[in-house]
Amino acid sequence: MKIRPLHDRILVQRIEEEERTKGGIIIPDTAKEKPIMGKVIAVGDGRVTDSGQKIPMVVKEGDRILFGKYAGTEVKIEGEEYLIMREDDVLAIIED
Repeated sequence: MKIRPLHDRILVQRIEEEERTKGGIIIPDTAKEKPIMGKVIAVGDGRVTDSGQKIPMVVKEGDRILFGKYAGTEVKIEGEEYLIMREDDVLAIIED
């Protein structure tokens, strides 16, 4: 199944963080918080202003991003969990 978000929305897959602390302690699933880092899977065409002008997206497919803890809407597609959020919910693009 192929999903294409509309306008200024993006489809994000969360990137799971390491399950151990630096000291080697394993963190159980019940104590973990949801990751705030993800990989952009698909992007929309861009935001349309009131005057009809289209503003292109800054993020692109494959970018790793940071987003707010409660950003987006969780969806399940073919057994995988994703988030659909607006580009405004992205806090930063991670560059290596």
